[in-house]
Amino acid sequence: MPGAADTETAAGARMERARSDDAVLDALLQAAFALHPQEIELSLGRLERLLARLGNPHQKLPPVFHVAGTNGKGSTVAFLRACLEASGRRVHVYTSPHLIRFNERIRIAGHVISDEALSELLREILARNAGQPITFFELTTALAFLAFARIPADACIIEVGMGGRMDATNVIAAPLVTGIAALGLDHQQWLGATILDIAREKAGIAKRGVPMIVSRYPKAVCGRIAEVAGVTGAPLRVRGEDWDVAAYEGALHFRDAEGRLTVPLPRLAGAHQVDNAGLAIAMLRAQTALPVAEAALRAGMGWAEWPARLQRLEPGPLTRLLPPETPVWLDGGHNPAAGRALAESLSPDLVGGRPVTLVVGMLAPKDARGFLKAFTGRVAAVYTVPIPGHAHHDPDALAAAARDCGFRARAAADLPAALDAIAAAADPAQPPLVLIAGSLHLAGHALARNGQSAG
Repeated sequence: MPGAADTETAAGARMERARSDDAVLDALLQAAFALHPQEIELSLGRLERLLARLGNPHQKLPPVFHVAGTNGKGSTVAFLRACLEASGRRVHVYTSPHLIRFNERIRIAGHVISDEALSELLREILARNAGQPITFFELTTALAFLAFARIPADACIIEVGMGGRMDATNVIAAPLVTGIAALGLDHQQWLGATILDIAREKAGIAKRGVPMIVSRYPKAVCGRIAEVAGVTGAPLRVRGEDWDVAAYEGALHFRDAEGRLTVPLPRLAGAHQVDNAGLAIAMLRAQTALPVAEAALRAGMGWAEWPARLQRLEPGPLTRLLPPETPVWLDGGHNPAAGRALAESLSPDLVGGRPVTLVVGMLAPKDARGFLKAFTGRVAAVYTVPIPGHAHHDPDALAAAARDCGFRARAAADLPAALDAIAAAADPAQPPLVLIAGSLHLAGHALARNGQSAG
């Protein structure tokens, strides 16, 4: 079975390994990637072998918050980190994939790992592995655990790469608390064809005696998660029953068995961020080892940062291709559920009466029609683009699919060409709002082309 995936798909992963401007580090990353013929092959045996050679660092971590989900798990991690750091805690964080540089995946006590530290750890890991087959994500997960075990911190936040049950991060035997964010159809070739299959796999991070906090799902989905939690012996806390969150009167209102709480709305844009912030608060309040005061929860709502999740681009080389005062937003959403959440975020307050133009590029196996249909009635035009360095939907075919969904659509040679075309067609009296979406890899490319960092 497979070690775990840290990318949208195996097809998109083959090129994303080489993401360092440092030649030595880039060569080490490529050497790590070459150790296994498949990027995704779900199994824990190879990783457990390597961890044993390293002295089992995964058993020596600070208290762990373990987060799974189809969509929203990265944002939940961002809220957890912000609240814990606002309470004065030192926090290690492991996430995937990266947007521009591999280093973004590993934060050590609040700081993105340096090229020097990463290179040194890679050399050590590759030597200990001694050429044995292991996937890139398994090997880099071991690297993160080794770094986290050596440097003191108060907490670790670990994001599942893909699924849960057989994900490389699931070697952690006793996390402090686990959580599952929004669920949807994605990675079916590895996780199963139905939402119930996917729910079972995500729930596989459950551990005996460890609280598992879950979002609101349809009854059958929640039932499947409850089955897994029950067999495992994990206390389950379900949104709508044991805790809940809502936004009204300009604030976020949370309640659980401990009482009620009112904090500022999340700074991260989009109504779905209320759900992710609520899950983070529920996870923090489900444990007592690291108490977080209300003041820190309040601060965390404004501190949380998570690039390429409904992020407004700063003025830069890309945005300057468009008419002045044209807002450009960026999101890495790439499946139908993410499309629906993103479309719902195009509220009157965000759009401001402007026509919305969607620039979309998607990796080859993704459900393009399902993603595009989510924007019905909300988008005036669609421009389709390739994703450099990755196997992607052909822009002409993607534009045809958009037209079949009822959109006015055309293909462009690349992202700058799409923005040039949008500028040429724009009404000077009412420039559009531009949304770039469809892939985290496209989002990372957009940030880099605009001269922005992601970590």
